[in-house]
Order: sequence, then structure tokens, then C-alpha cells
Amino acid sequence: MNRLKVVLLLMLVSWSAYGQQKRPLVHDDYDGWESVSSTTVSRNGQWVGFEINPQDGDGHLEVSLHDGTGTNFSIARGDHYSFSHDSHWVVGKILPEKDTVRMLKLEDKKDMPKDSLFILSLEKGGLEKLSRVKSYKIPEKEGNWLAVHYEKEEEDKDETEKDSTEKEASKKEKQPKTDGTLLQVRNFDGSITYEIQRVAQYGFSEKGAYLYFVQAEEDTLDNAAIGLLDLEVGQRTVIDTGMAKYTDVAFSKDLRHFAYLASGDSAKAEKPYYQLFLHTIGKEGCEPIVTKDTEGLLAEGKVAKSGNLKFSENGNRLFFGVSEDYKAYAYEDDTTILDEERVSLDIWSWKDDEIQPMQLEDKEKEANKSFLAVYDLKDKAVVQLGDRAVDNVNLDKDAKFDLVIATDDSPYRINYSWDIQIGRDIYLIDVKTGSKKMVIKGAKGYPSLSPSAKYVNWYSYPDSAWLAYDIAQEKTIDLTASIDDDFYDQLHDSPSLPRSYGAAGWTEDDKAFIVYSRYDIWKIDPSGKKAPVNITKGTGKAQQTRYRREVLDREEEFIDPKAPLILHAFHEKNKRSGYFKGDINGDQAPEQMIFTDHRYYGLEKAKESDQVIVRRSTFQDYPDVYATDLDMEDLTQLSHANPQQKDINWGTVELTEYMTLKGDSLQGMIYKPEDFDPNRKYPLMVYFYERRSDSFHNYISPAPSASIINISYFVSNGYVVFVPDIKYDIGHPGKSAYDCVVPGVMSVVEKGYVDTDNMAIQGQSWGGYQVAYLITQTDMFKAAGAGAPVANMTSAYGGIRWGSGMSRMFQYEQTQSRIGGTLWEKPMEYIENSPLFFADQVNTPVLIMHNDKDGAVPWYQGIEFFMSLKRNRTPAWLLVYNGEDHNLRKRKNRKDLSIRLSQFFDHYLKGAPAPLWMTEGLPAVEKGRTLKYELSQ
Repeated sequence: MNRLKVVLLLMLVSWSAYGQQKRPLVHDDYDGWESVSSTTVSRNGQWVGFEINPQDGDGHLEVSLHDGTGTNFSIARGDHYSFSHDSHWVVGKILPEKDTVRMLKLEDKKDMPKDSLFILSLEKGGLEKLSRVKSYKIPEKEGNWLAVHYEKEEEDKDETEKDSTEKEASKKEKQPKTDGTLLQVRNFDGSITYEIQRVAQYGFSEKGAYLYFVQAEEDTLDNAAIGLLDLEVGQRTVIDTGMAKYTDVAFSKDLRHFAYLASGDSAKAEKPYYQLFLHTIGKEGCEPIVTKDTEGLLAEGKVAKSGNLKFSENGNRLFFGVSEDYKAYAYEDDTTILDEERVSLDIWSWKDDEIQPMQLEDKEKEANKSFLAVYDLKDKAVVQLGDRAVDNVNLDKDAKFDLVIATDDSPYRINYSWDIQIGRDIYLIDVKTGSKKMVIKGAKGYPSLSPSAKYVNWYSYPDSAWLAYDIAQEKTIDLTASIDDDFYDQLHDSPSLPRSYGAAGWTEDDKAFIVYSRYDIWKIDPSGKKAPVNITKGTGKAQQTRYRREVLDREEEFIDPKAPLILHAFHEKNKRSGYFKGDINGDQAPEQMIFTDHRYYGLEKAKESDQVIVRRSTFQDYPDVYATDLDMEDLTQLSHANPQQKDINWGTVELTEYMTLKGDSLQGMIYKPEDFDPNRKYPLMVYFYERRSDSFHNYISPAPSASIINISYFVSNGYVVFVPDIKYDIGHPGKSAYDCVVPGVMSVVEKGYVDTDNMAIQGQSWGGYQVAYLITQTDMFKAAGAGAPVANMTSAYGGIRWGSGMSRMFQYEQTQSRIGGTLWEKPMEYIENSPLFFADQVNTPVLIMHNDKDGAVPWYQGIEFFMSLKRNRTPAWLLVYNGEDHNLRKRKNRKDLSIRLSQFFDHYLKGAPAPLWMTEGLPAVEKGRTLKYELSQ
């Protein structure tokens, strides 16, 4: 009897274990895998909102109490939501069901369902829904008003069933045609509502005192109009009518003035002329203050269509854009020439600042380029600030100073094809007169104006230092010269000048500049009266922990010394992260609040309280939303995405250190299946891209691949995945990869659980190049995947990055390809680092992806590599997704690539049957008719 009980107990345990067995990920899991986005905390900190959406399908919006207790709200298909400024309401869109939209598309229906709007009362829980909503807006900073813009009314679908008498009557009742639709302006509970018909454009003043509206023309009537709605008293005022187009508005902060652009030219006019109008709020009428004939305007200039209108803080100035007038050409305007007779060509000139592909890529932007000008409301005069010579003019945030800074890189622009760190001349421009003064010539950096306009500061690449120009004293200061610390990227390993670690900004009245070294934070007195202070007390460097300031107020102008100083911390070696309290004066070392084996990011503070939300993740834990306060003693989890993961055989990740062939110590990451057995031998996948180990605590969602293996998928399906860091030597990128990757792989092999007969390597772009190079140097990998690889540096050097129109020269001379010289200066380095020249040494089967609209690496590079392998009878397949870019954008193609990647590696590393696309190919006559996923027998 006792023996029987033991047997039954063992069977029960066995059944229980079997019932709890986790399954591996499959490609069908991708669509349902969720992401959390659009996280927001209400102004009072009481409520938190976030969207949870599957990769393909209908998601929902959740609104939760910050403390995680009490009532939570869930809105199916909620999207693009906002909290009211009093924190009592949530408003947002409700999207149509995706399955419904898909079915209508399959039925070739033209009328698709429209978005709806929900208005949720957080106090009472009531939910109001409005149908057929085009858009909605609330004021930017204050005011609990809501503007709802509706779609056009649906046409009568029963029109065909009416008799002739009814149809005639219906025609008489039809509304006049217009592009405008109904706009409803209301408070959130609907107790106050205003309606405006045929609205085409609308918006609130910053604090919600007024709403402007533009009414579209009706049929052929010349009755377009622009007006204001005073929301305090409900009074509607039409400011102007009769123009063909109204656009681009601005309110002054004191609400004395309202400005807008208008054109009297027909909507069909190719080059309409715009005028700048000014309305004094509370008074009748308006006046055109700037036309194409206004004195002071740029020669041959006119008011730009995209005027970027902005009032100065005191309301005395109005800034706007000026564009060059349309230049007529006799050839273009000759109506006796047929389109088929017109010449179409590009002329590349050695004198052009930018090569033709860049010019063509930027053609529309250049044609619509505008130059900043200002209208003085007191003097009623225009001052032109920017022009062709100095076109990059930067206003301060509130446009409150009498000067602006500007830069001009045109003297150096011709070098940009091979030198992307060109200089720029820095100017100060007097807003009153428009006079320009060059203060720095050829600066290699990006200048900005300090909050109180006492300094222009920038990081100087050649000096590896932060510099400032003292405007009053007209002198340049080296801010970091006296500091015994490094402010340039110490891991920089390309032929370009190293970048900085960044800066936190300025304190009030420009008294101090806060800047980052590799680990610590320094407070610098630009006047030089006080010595620099390490406000993290050197603990960052001593503990290999990077400190960076968190911005808690997105509208801040400067760093408030009285406000809490919250620092994000990251340990470079063990990858811990968290938050510390800092001391802006540097009297106290940073005080730890939370510092754990997680990745923390997305810290957001409520506007009116110390309540915050933050995201936290590990490789095993999705970055859900957590709520806490500025002390961060307790974290409350609010979102719970992907509960289905509990049933999946997931994985673990561990850090490892290894020595390169040159004796450098590097880190890598080893991902193992959750059910890992150290006594088994596992197939190994190796993926890499530059240095990746800092992503140790990143969660990797199962998702269809844009170009690389999905680590979570492969680990779940029984692979060990190794991701090594790489350190490069200038002129030898290929060998550097070999010196780092191969010993890194061998260090993992030495751990005893890798099947050395079944190892593979995969990478994309720069990683794809290194994969191609490595398999010319070693046969240790049984299969390889190379996405968008550069195979021939000699031909790629002279190529074009078609996405930007840039020459590829800079990449080899200065950046990632790391040759450090021209093709004629270092021909042997270009050849030695080109896999194509050693293609006869490749014995590894290769799966290449290179798409015919790749804007980064020319498609012919993948073709060159494939053809060399084909010629040498090395097993190779080239996947070309038609119309796709460097990385796949279309989900259907990403799903396809994911399937083919797993089939390819499963065949070579697991002995799975090869799919038909590998054994038979896909002949052109079968293209679009079959995918050939079926496995061969």
C-alpha cells in the first residue's frame, strides 16, 4: 500500500512538472507581444496614464491612481490622450477596430471607419463618446477647454432608393461644398459649448484664454475667414475675411496682439504671395504689416509661407520668416516646348559646396528655405536678421534678448563629403539693427546662448574642451582648462575628433556652467572667480559610476539651485543603475536612493507635486511603469504588460570578461535558455555591433526582425547567444573585429556548454561587413548571416549614401569604417579590409540581405559579395526586399525575414530540413506566387 502511494505521488509530481513545462517562442507570438508607451502623469500627480498595445492588433489605454490603489480605468483602443490641466479629466481618441478595417480593405471598401473621442471624468467615472472626430486640442499650459474638430458629414447612403421627387428635394437641401467642418469648443463636462462651422484650422492661446479659427471657403464664394473666440465671455469675432488662405498664427504672451499670414492668391497658384497681418485683440479690424514691398525686407524677398511666427516675451517684436521670391526662367516658362522635349539632367560641378545627390535630396527644403526677420511693433519697421550669407539664426527660447546667435558653415561646406566635422563661423546679430558681428571663426562645435545671454558656449572638438565667449568682455574662455579630468569620449576609437560627454546646462543668471566628464559632474564659474567644483565629489570616477542630471521640469530655462538635484547613475562594469540625490554646491557626495541590477529610464515628475513615474527593466522583465516619489523609497508597479511570458521558455543573461588578442580586457553578454543545462552542448549564435554590453539590462521583445536575429527568439529556441564588445585600431577594422570576436567566442567555448561544431555569426550593416570579413579569415563558424555588408571598400569609398545624398568618403576617412585616409593614401588598407578580395577563402554558407532601396550601404555591395561567393561555388543566398531600405520597414517583410533567418540557422546548426527557398531557390516566374517556407524532405 505504501509503495503504491509512493508511485502515485511520483506520477503526480511528474504530471505537475509536465503541465508547467514552458514552451519556446514561435513566430506567431510576435503580433500579440505588448509594449507600453505614452506614459504621462497628471499635473497633481494623482493619476498616471499609459497605452498598452500589441505589435499588431487593438490595444488599450489605462489610467491608474498613482498609488496603485482604488479605481483604474481602461479604454479599449484609446490613443493620443491628454489629462486636463485640473487633473479631473482625460480626453483621447478611440481608434477603429483593426480587424474591421482589414475586412473592409479586403472588400475594397472606400469609406473606412473614423476615429471617435472619449471624455473620461476621473472624479465620477463617467465616460462620454463622440463619433467621427478628426482631431482635438487642449491649451498648452492652462485652461480646461477642449476643441473637437469633426469629420465631414456622411453622405446619404440611401440616395439610390429615393424616387425622383425625393431626389430633387434632396438636391435642394444639400449643404454647400466646403473643405471645412464643424468645430465644437467646450469645457470638459459639456456645460458650456460653442460651435463654429466649416473650420479648416484652429488652436488655443498658450493658457487657453482664446481660440483662433480659420473658416474654409464655401463653394465658389470668396468667404474664407479667420477669427477669435474669447472663452471667458464666449464672444466670437471675425478678424478678417475674403482672403484665399489663412495660416501660421501667433498670440503675444500678454494677449494684446494676434498675428497671422494670409494670401489673396488662388489656391491653385504655384507661388502664392503671403502677407503678415496684425490684430489688436479687443479692437476691430487688422492691418497688413509686412508685404513683399515692405522696406527692410530681404532683397527679392517675400513673407515665407511657413512663417514660424513668434512674439518676443514682452510682445514688442514679432519674428517671422522671409523667403526669396520666385525666380523666373525663360526655358521653364516657355509653353511652346512639350514635356517630352525638355532636357532632364544633373550637372555635377567640382565647385559645388554640396554634391548633386545631396542637393536633390534637399531640393524641396532649399526651395522653401526662409530667413529670420523681425517686425518692431513700436517702430513699425522690419529688420532682416538672416540671409544667404548667414542663414542659421537661433532665437532664444522666449525671444527676449536684443541679440541672437547665428552660424555659417558655407566657407567650409565644400569639404563636408570627406570631413563631417567642418568648422562654422559664429556670429552675434543685433536684433534692433540687424548688424552682424563674427565672434569666432571656424569653430568646430555647436554653439548655444546661455540663458541670460552673457555667454556663447560650445564643445570644441579640436581642443577636447568646453569653451565660452564672454559677450560683454569680447573674449573666449576655456572653461575646462584648469580641471584635471577628461571631457572627451575616452572610448573613442575612430579617426574623427572625439565627442564630449555633454553638459547639464547653466544655473540662474549664468553664474555657473554644469558639465559632464566620463563619470562625474563639474560646476564651473565662467568668470573664473571661483575654482571649479566636482559636485559628485569624485565618487563617479572612484566607483566607475556615471552620473547625469535628470531634468524634472521640461520648461526650465536654467538649473534652479534650490530645486532637487536628481542624478541618474550607471555603473560601467556591473551595469547597475538607479538614482541619487545630488548637491549642486558639491558639499555632499551623491546620496543613493535606488541602485539595483536593473535599467531605469523615463523619469517623469508631476508638475504640481513630487510624485514621479519611471520605467524599469531587465532582460527577463519588461520595462513596466512604476510609481514613486522623489525619495524613491518604494516603487509601485502600475503596468503589467505581457503576462503570457510566464508560459514561455525565456532566458537569462550574464556578463563575461575576456582578453583580446592584443591584450585588452573587454566585456560581452551571454544569453542562455531559461531551462539551461550546463551538461548539455548548445549551438552558439554570435551577434555584435560596436560595444553593446551597456545594454545588459535591456529587455528584448520578441519581434519580427528588421535586419538582425531576435535574441529572445533564438535563446528561447535552444541557442546560446554571445554578444561581444569590440575595440578598434585605426586602419584595421576587420582585423580588430577578428582580434576581439574570435577570442571572445573561445572564452565562451571554454565554459564547456557550446557545441563547437555548430556555431554561427550574424550582423547587419557595420556588423554585416565584419561578418563578411571574419568568414574570410576563419572557418570556425558553420553558417553566417550578413545584412547590408560592405564587401569592397575600394568601390564603396566612391559610392553615395542615397538616403542623405552624402558621399561615402567621410565614413572611411573619419568615422565607422575607420581607415583614416583616402583610397590613394592608404590603398592597401582598403584592400586588406575588403572581404571581396579574399572571397576564395570563404567556406562558410552565407545568408545575405541587401535591399534595392538601401539608403546607407549601396545595394551593389551585397551583389558584389554574393557574386564572388557564387563564382567560387560557396553556398550563398541573397535576400532582396523590393523597395525596402537599409533596415526593413514593412512588418510583412520583417516577419518573412524572421522566418528565413530561423530556418537558415536551424538547418545548419540544428540539422533541421532545409526550406525549399534554400534548396530550390525562388525563380522569377514564381515570384509573388509562393514563399517556399516548406521544408524539404
